[in-house]
Amino acid sequence: MKKIGTVNNTKRILEENGFFMKKKFGQNFLIDQNILSSIVSKAEINKKVNVIEIGPGIGSLTEHLLENANHVISYEIDNSLIPILTKEFADYDNFTLLNKDILKANIKEDIKTYFKDDLPVYVVANLPYYITTPIIMHLLENVPEIKRYSVMVQLEVADRICANKGGKDYNNLTIAIKYRAQTQKALTVSRNVFMPKPNVDSAVVIFDIYDEKPYNVDDEAFFLRFVKDAFVNRRKTLVNNINNAYKLPKEKLEEILINNNFNPMVRSEALDIEDFILLAKLIKDNL
Repeated sequence: MKKIGTVNNTKRILEENGFFMKKKFGQNFLIDQNILSSIVSKAEINKKVNVIEIGPGIGSLTEHLLENANHVISYEIDNSLIPILTKEFADYDNFTLLNKDILKANIKEDIKTYFKDDLPVYVVANLPYYITTPIIMHLLENVPEIKRYSVMVQLEVADRICANKGGKDYNNLTIAIKYRAQTQKALTVSRNVFMPKPNVDSAVVIFDIYDEKPYNVDDEAFFLRFVKDAFVNRRKTLVNNINNAYKLPKEKLEEILINNNFNPMVRSEALDIEDFILLAKLIKDNL
């Protein structure tokens, strides 16, 4: 292994290729081999797994993935990184590099085309901070082939994903992910192991998609929209948020809550997934 993800090698590759970081792509490259090894280990990457990587940069994490996974597809939006990655990994026959925007790519078709073995598909990525949530939600909603996510995100985003009800970090993102998967914060990562150093610390979050969701939801699209609407303004009660979103009279909303043993002054962060499932159905039935 060349050990791309070290300070000296990162500087060398950047200088040799005349590459400059682009703020618009949120580029921060990992430069700690122990962290890189830990990410791959905690993600449980082995030769019985195919991996999708998003934003490989100069390949610090890619190198570790290729050494361990059956096959890796890396999506890189920055044209100027393609020659670097192509050169660095020319000797690997289990590598597919795609110069595509992950939000616009036909990922399902790419999986069929490049993953020849019928193996589980995992995502392992150091996600660009500016677009973390859209990427996660896009994949969750559109690519059911992915069974596990191990993603590096801002520490505060990791706290939201793994939050429990009642806390300040608990919100619609928490529920949207936990409705689909079991989550855990696997690793906290200091800002000091990146080049350039970002302004915040990071964490690796792992979520395993349920084979069968443990929840019974009649209208999934309405349920997820209802949850999002319920958290529009955290300072408001659930009744006020739902009244603004659906224009049901407050008196009717309070009646629905009281009749189902909820405090009419309840705030969204006090409700669990089962509560939201019940309330979404009740509200929809009264629209």
